[in-house]
Amino acid sequence: MWPEKDTAYVKLEEDDTGLHYGLFLNDVLTSVVSLFVKGEEAQFRKFATLTAKQGQGCGSVLLKHVIAVASELTVKTLWCNARADKAGFYKRFGLQKTNKTFTKGGMAYVKMEKDLTQG
Repeated sequence: MWPEKDTAYVKLEEDDTGLHYGLFLNDVLTSVVSLFVKGEEAQFRKFATLTAKQGQGCGSVLLKHVIAVASELTVKTLWCNARADKAGFYKRFGLQKTNKTFTKGGMAYVKMEKDLTQG
């Protein structure tokens, strides 16, 4: 997601408490996401797919997995800070836009949530 940035740009203090997932195609790490659980809510972050593999379902497979994992835990709400131009992608998985928006690195974001108690 930030190929022009150093890897330190995407590191978080809480990385050691997160659940980290990757999708490999032909032994190549193609898509990644991290899940951070705090009580009854969880945030997925650092969700990215290689540019050449975008639009081929890799991210969809990984996001479905993260939703399933969160559903199996005590999580009631799953959320992310989605790039505003990608909100439609997340909506397909049941996430809804909130009124919380911000800009980072010149990109507009919107917080999106999914109520996992609703099935």
